Amino acid sequence: MKKLKLKGEDIKPLLEWDGPSGCIATDKITVEGFKIGYMYREKPNPKYPDSGWRFFQGEESDEYIKDVKNSGIYDLNTICNYDPEIIPFLDSPVGSAYARDKDGKFHLLEEKIK
Repeated sequence: MKKLKLKGEDIKPLLEWDGPSGCIATDKITVEGFKIGYMYREKPNPKYPDSGWRFFQGEESDEYIKDVKNSGIYDLNTICNYDPEIIPFLDSPVGSAYARDKDGKFHLLEEKIK
């Protein structure tokens, strides 16, 4: 079992969200405590309560990402507790992708993620 950086009692209600709120985040964020460096929204899987959001520290290797043991499924509010700076971007449409630049702010990369 993974030892998450935030305990359940540390999670505060930060997000008002209508609709499915599931998302995927890597252990770099939830276990190691790094800020989100890259995030994108793909078409949600209709079989699950999926928002379509995927969150990465930004320096994960392809090998790391392909290993499902290095990621988990979380509620969006939980991930907002790890990095509240993502909240203004969560209403972005499917296909949006953002990266944190050297200035520490998120910048829109593209709108063609499927």
